[in-house]
Amino acid sequence: MQQKNLTTKFFMFLGLCFFYIPILILIIYSFNESRYVTSWSGFSFKWYFEIFNDQELLDATITSVEIASISASLSVIFGTLSAISLARFGKFRARGLFTGLLTAPFVIPEVITGFSLLLFFTFIDQKIGLFAERGTLTVILAHTTLGIAYTTVMVQARLANFDHSLEEAALDLGAAPHAVFFQITLPIIAKSIIASWLLSFTLSLDDLIIASFTSGPGSTTLPMLIYSRIKLGISPEINALATIMILIVTISILAVYFSNIKKDKNS
Repeated sequence: MQQKNLTTKFFMFLGLCFFYIPILILIIYSFNESRYVTSWSGFSFKWYFEIFNDQELLDATITSVEIASISASLSVIFGTLSAISLARFGKFRARGLFTGLLTAPFVIPEVITGFSLLLFFTFIDQKIGLFAERGTLTVILAHTTLGIAYTTVMVQARLANFDHSLEEAALDLGAAPHAVFFQITLPIIAKSIIASWLLSFTLSLDDLIIASFTSGPGSTTLPMLIYSRIKLGISPEINALATIMILIVTISILAVYFSNIKKDKNS
């Protein structure tokens, strides 16, 4: 039994090394003075300063954050409404089709999704001229389509597992349905909504394939810019940018972790 536990821990350790050693190497070489990441020539912060002098990189970062924020917010709104429809309204006509369309992004490859959205925007352009030029709006709509699926699943799971007697009691006491939703239901499912927003934001910020199909001039996202630059060679500037993003994520995780510990102690 002890030997089995040691074997399990050993393979777990190998798995962690497989995931985190490349990240560690990336962070180390972000402080490399040389432009060539294959050779170490000294410790330097110059690539971090280069980021703030690279206007193209800053513009792509701002564009990605704007797209991710708007698409995540839209995904939460429509995904929550979809989850309520599936959790509360029981069987209704075309429920199976509705559920299938919502969950389709889980199983359809992103290449197919991106190409399908490109054809859709082209069709709408030909019919009514709405998307004559693809840009930020088309990327937001594409990422919203992806985020709605994740939001629906997460919020629906929460709606199916909380005490509905609280809503029923409020209705019996004369509360209006909208008041029950905003004062009782929404606070209960708030954590799922926040988690859905963060997940949708991350998926949008990370997406390359769908954005490549649906973007246009002036709407280059950060993943697209990084991919185009990496084809010409890996730059320590990209390593520095990735390190900053890792630092932000790490600080956020630690902040949530310690805040939960503090809540547990107070309770």
